[in-house]
Amino acid sequence: MYLGYPSVQSLFIFLNGYETARSEIGIELTETEALFYDDFQPWLQKKMGVRSVTSWAKLIMLSCHDEKAGFEKFFELLSEFQQAEAVTAVSA
Repeated sequence: MYLGYPSVQSLFIFLNGYETARSEIGIELTETEALFYDDFQPWLQKKMGVRSVTSWAKLIMLSCHDEKAGFEKFFELLSEFQQAEAVTAVSA
């Protein structure tokens, strides 16, 4: 993956393009990918106490001073999301 520079907005666009490309050529998302695309946004909204239709990238930027900080925050939040989902899966 190449974004050019660390930018949460560029990452958001890249990941949306990846999802679209897989769909257009008929390759289904993996279970992990589908979980991210389906559940990360609602999880982040709940975590932040925000009800919005805005992208997860813009939600992250509400608490970051620049795109690089937002990029780094995304990976922190992704890790937290994955850990929360792992706990949920074990509990189920």
